[in-house]
Amino acid sequence: MDSDVEMNAASDDEVMDDEDYYDYCYSDVGDDDGSGGGDSDGELVAGDYDEGLEAEGSDEVVSRREQTFAVLSEEDISERQEEDISKVSSVLSIEREEACVLLHHYKWNISKLSDEWFADEEKVRHTVGLLLNGNGRPRSRKLTCGICFEGHSSNMMSSAGCAHFYCHECWDGYISAAISGGPGCLSLRCPDPSCGAMVLQRMINKLAKDDDKEKYARFLLRAYVEGSKKTKWCPAPDCTCAVEFLGDENYDVSCNCKFSFCWNCTEEAHRPVNCETVSKWILKNSAESENMNWILANSKPCPKCKRPIEKNQGCMHMTCTPPCKFEFCWLCLGSWADHGERTGGFYACNRYESAKKEGVYDETEARRERAKNSLERYMHYYERWASNQTSRQKAQADLHKAEKEQLAKLTDIFGIPETQLKFIIEAWSQIIECRRVLKWTYAYGYYLDDRVKSEFFEYLQAESGLERLHQCAEKDLQAFLPSLKPDSDETTKSSVAEFGDFRVKLAGLTSVTRNYFENLVQALEAGLEDVRATGQAAATSSAASSSKKGGTKSKKKQHAKPSSDHTDDGWPCERCTYLNPPSVDACSVCEKGRY
Repeated sequence: MDSDVEMNAASDDEVMDDEDYYDYCYSDVGDDDGSGGGDSDGELVAGDYDEGLEAEGSDEVVSRREQTFAVLSEEDISERQEEDISKVSSVLSIEREEACVLLHHYKWNISKLSDEWFADEEKVRHTVGLLLNGNGRPRSRKLTCGICFEGHSSNMMSSAGCAHFYCHECWDGYISAAISGGPGCLSLRCPDPSCGAMVLQRMINKLAKDDDKEKYARFLLRAYVEGSKKTKWCPAPDCTCAVEFLGDENYDVSCNCKFSFCWNCTEEAHRPVNCETVSKWILKNSAESENMNWILANSKPCPKCKRPIEKNQGCMHMTCTPPCKFEFCWLCLGSWADHGERTGGFYACNRYESAKKEGVYDETEARRERAKNSLERYMHYYERWASNQTSRQKAQADLHKAEKEQLAKLTDIFGIPETQLKFIIEAWSQIIECRRVLKWTYAYGYYLDDRVKSEFFEYLQAESGLERLHQCAEKDLQAFLPSLKPDSDETTKSSVAEFGDFRVKLAGLTSVTRNYFENLVQALEAGLEDVRATGQAAATSSAASSSKKGGTKSKKKQHAKPSSDHTDDGWPCERCTYLNPPSVDACSVCEKGRY
């Protein structure tokens, strides 16, 4: 199945000429008169674009996603962190810096910290390094630093609350080296090897340089997210937001930077493929195994030096590269000195054919054939996986162009506010999402080893609906983007009426495509469990119909129609929910049969 951006255009008769299709797509949207946004004269004005149209389908999806995750900025994270610190400080009656150290040690789990603190406060203090009664400043006016062993006045010496005093210069170097080492500085202890007193943040703020203070504060902020089981940083480059996961399934989340990723494995969003399959696929794409398969399938070793040689054209006479320069036959790998007209000339080898008949080359050729088949299968899936990624990136660029340029032009031409042209953005967003789903279905298909399920999976992957939507959003829209505004009023009215039809068509295709791909995702996530049941039911139905062949001709012509047939007003497809006209027997979008 090809995933190129070039698509077959859908005829207007297939999508636009069915009133029931309009009613289906917009039965609960703003156009009460059912005219598709125009008045009785066919004129479309800006007020006819109901605000509900721009949110059709999208608000529902967004609201469902907002219930499963929340995006947190650094300010949000800092506020939450301060709330937890203040809460612990108040409940345990300790200083803020001590509460901060305790929470970091317990990975910001307030419940676990409280339980262990009230069970054995002394044990917790000893484990973390918080002294119950710190040593005060000694009365001696001059002290010797335990690091540089130089004498300093007592006001130039400090300790971590213990009896070990060091000069401020040595403290500065010690703290700076620890912060340069990474987040481990959040658990910094007294320089004395025998002492476990914790160096608190107030001491960092007092003695460290400004740059080190900022780094320490940032490590502390990041530790709040990295220590949480429900929050993770967005993996997009240069993004400073975190995502809190609130659901229990569907790990696909989207950050404020518009990067979508899997919260569970932090790879890019890959629903409906599970994280294990994605991990194997990414590893396979980066591993050397396929290179070895290619070498095995497309080359043979030189009989003398054993270096692999590829033959891509020419005769069977091969000459190895210097310094070997051994000349041999490509087929039998024997010395070319033993070959000539008597052995078949330059393009055949009688020795090879005789040996092959005797079974000498069977295992070698079978091994090479297996490697070639394996490589071809992998390349089939990989090329389509990469092709959909390329198409998705192009669609993202087209979406950006629509947001920055096309909506403003349409507003100038038709006088419609940009907020009421969001159906175009919704269409491109749906195309991007569908390309992402299709991309990962090829990784899914590569590891699908059930033949029956594989055949059904390939059938489900039909892209005709997506291609129609892509065609409409990419090419049909260009007809409404002239460089200059038309001069004639009648031309303007005609263009506006056509734009109203285009709006209905594009928004309808967006809705239908969304429904189809949601059903596809659900089927793949369920492991295509209904495949065998469906096959058994089809076999039973076929057997039943065969048993009735002996009946009268009048009985043969009778068909049992389901209750959802809607003969008078069209029939909905069981797979993609598209409402088809009653005159067709196969779905116009996914081509599934009516009965």
